[in-house]
Amino acid sequence: MRSPTKSHGRLSIKPTKKPSELMVDRPILAQVWTARVITLFPQSFPGVLSASVTGKALEERLWQIETTDLRQFGIGKHRNVDDTPAGGGAGMVLRADVMGAAIDHTMKGINRADWPLVYLSPRGASFTQSKAQEWSQKQGITLICGRFEGLDQRVIDHFDIEKVSLGDFVMTGGEIAAQAMIDATVRLLPGVLGNAESAEEESFAHGLLEHPQYTRPTDWNDHEIPEVLLSGNHKAIGDWRRDQSEALTKSRRPDLWRKHKKS
Repeated sequence: MRSPTKSHGRLSIKPTKKPSELMVDRPILAQVWTARVITLFPQSFPGVLSASVTGKALEERLWQIETTDLRQFGIGKHRNVDDTPAGGGAGMVLRADVMGAAIDHTMKGINRADWPLVYLSPRGASFTQSKAQEWSQKQGITLICGRFEGLDQRVIDHFDIEKVSLGDFVMTGGEIAAQAMIDATVRLLPGVLGNAESAEEESFAHGLLEHPQYTRPTDWNDHEIPEVLLSGNHKAIGDWRRDQSEALTKSRRPDLWRKHKKS
């Protein structure tokens, strides 16, 4: 994916059910990596994504975020978005017609080959660093935040939606998971971290956990920085860090270690 440049012709037009002001501070830009989020709580975004590195990159227009308010597509006077599960059972399920309309609206004009459509679900494959890398190479991504007991399966089948999970636990909704996945992806975009080596040396970048880190003071509460890190011998330092990464991965994440050895 090319790094965006500030030039003419970057503005894009997208239909919306919500009236827009004639003049806005942040018009949508074309050719900029974009996260689109379908959610019942659009006010949750950008949330923590507006802070730190991702927030600075958002301010500099290295990426952008758009939300689709699912409630706008609700049915009836009260704009209902859910109904009781077919066959009975506890809880409510997001309706197929409501979510289908929201997806059609959000994905209009998008080339699916270069823009993943993802449903955040505990039934999905676990989110990984390699998945973040994959998404960062696309033009953007659309994340569907689940609620209640989940989403009508017919929508998932009809749109061939990818299912991804943040981990083996259940959350109230997908909004927090969406922010976590967007953060992991955005920091891999060109120019976001500033120093490309930062991303290359992090945990999971090479399938291993990151080695321990140290800084000043060299002696703190009778704990000293390992002598090799102060030696100035870059080869020895590199070997030490590699050994530490392998040892940590082997002891703490045997699943990653097995995968690393196979590769």
